[in-house]
Amino acid sequence: MAKAPSVKWTPEHTLIALNLYCKLPFGKMHKGNPIIIEIATKMGRTPSSLAMKLVNFASLDPVHRARKVGGLSNASKQDRVVWADFQTNLSARGEESEQMLHDLFTKDETKEVDFLDRNKVGLVAFSGPTETQATVKVRRGQQFFRQSVINAYGVRCCISGINVPRLLIASHIKPWRNCSDSDRVSPRNGLCLSTLHDAAFDAGLITLDEKLGIVLSKRLRSFFPQPALEQNFVPFAGQPIRLPEKLAEPDGEFLRFHREEIFQS
Repeated sequence: MAKAPSVKWTPEHTLIALNLYCKLPFGKMHKGNPIIIEIATKMGRTPSSLAMKLVNFASLDPVHRARKVGGLSNASKQDRVVWADFQTNLSARGEESEQMLHDLFTKDETKEVDFLDRNKVGLVAFSGPTETQATVKVRRGQQFFRQSVINAYGVRCCISGINVPRLLIASHIKPWRNCSDSDRVSPRNGLCLSTLHDAAFDAGLITLDEKLGIVLSKRLRSFFPQPALEQNFVPFAGQPIRLPEKLAEPDGEFLRFHREEIFQS
């Protein structure tokens, strides 16, 4: 049987692969993953080709390198250039790669590509008003942030372990209003939290200490005793959060900002 012709890796395909890298755990970067099969087919590539590209990116990921998690060693010059450019221009490249991924599956701007079901790529409806092109571009960046953060934490609240996608939020550590463009979409400025813990974090009722332990504010404790409230917070006080995989470990400076500017000690 004749071997299938190889398809050249274009900058566009490489950027889509990098977007996918941000959303899949290391253990899922293999040719048998249904998501990889589906996206590779859309790109006109083999699943093996796409899987190898993802593992090559792992060899460039400083988080994996620090943990001594090995990727392949044959990342190309183009891989290195795209990787460095992605990290340097995260806001623009996050939005751009999300748009490319979106267009791979649909031209319907009211739909978003969703990875929270790890066995398939989904399309979820956006139920908002007709948007300008600029607003759609911002939403692509928000979608990249949300999908990257929630998937990095294994689709589980990093405090409670809740594993229901509709009850999870990609919560900004340093609030959107205080962020530069790149910080707004940086996975390191995000935590995967349940809707309850997200609301408490945004309101400054909880924070994380320098060791990523959960701290309850006096303001929150002033509402005790309330059994339902206490059950959702007291058991986690002083406990470290569940750490994410790659590219999304919480940045210390963002956490310091939250402790100093948001937390109601």
